[in-house]
Amino acid sequence: MARYTGPKARISRKFGEPILGISKALQKKNYAPGMHGKGKRGKKSEYAVQLAEKQKAKYTYGLLERQFSKTFDLAARKEGITGENLLKFLEARLDNTVYRLGIAPTRRAARQLVGHNHVLVNGSLVNIPSLILKPGDSVAVREKSKSLETITISLSSRNSKRFNWLEWDSSMMTGKLINYPDRQSIPENINEQLIVELYSK
Repeated sequence: MARYTGPKARISRKFGEPILGISKALQKKNYAPGMHGKGKRGKKSEYAVQLAEKQKAKYTYGLLERQFSKTFDLAARKEGITGENLLKFLEARLDNTVYRLGIAPTRRAARQLVGHNHVLVNGSLVNIPSLILKPGDSVAVREKSKSLETITISLSSRNSKRFNWLEWDSSMMTGKLINYPDRQSIPENINEQLIVELYSK
């Protein structure tokens, strides 16, 4: 699957939930997209259900197949529950962390900010969105970029939601990954066990 650049509403309707952001189209058309969207859906096979869950995770975090497979392999090698490890590593990606800290309004915007050299990790300029952070790593907005409109608007409209695995210093525009999140803290509606079952075939 190449990176999706089409309408977000179409993906939201495909999975029946706003995985790429709140969509009015999903509220008005609570059925699948396409000319047969309103028709009765046939029963999905076990494989189809597992594949759909993996696709949902890939769309949510904005990963390609190769990136997702590498992350899964890393999670499988790490001690612990593979599915939970997978979500922990996805959450610890630099682009996702920038998004969770409120520096960017969406994961797509976060990926662009990182790629355009607006973010520092442990004081060094990093432009690799897929970098998986380790506990203790700091993420900061580059000094020259602190007045960037996208960043200031995103931070000013940042809601009160805080994530217990992250710290944020608004005066310094610096955040920190305290530790990897536990499964209960991750808000994404993803059944990671289905993804593990798919890869185990």
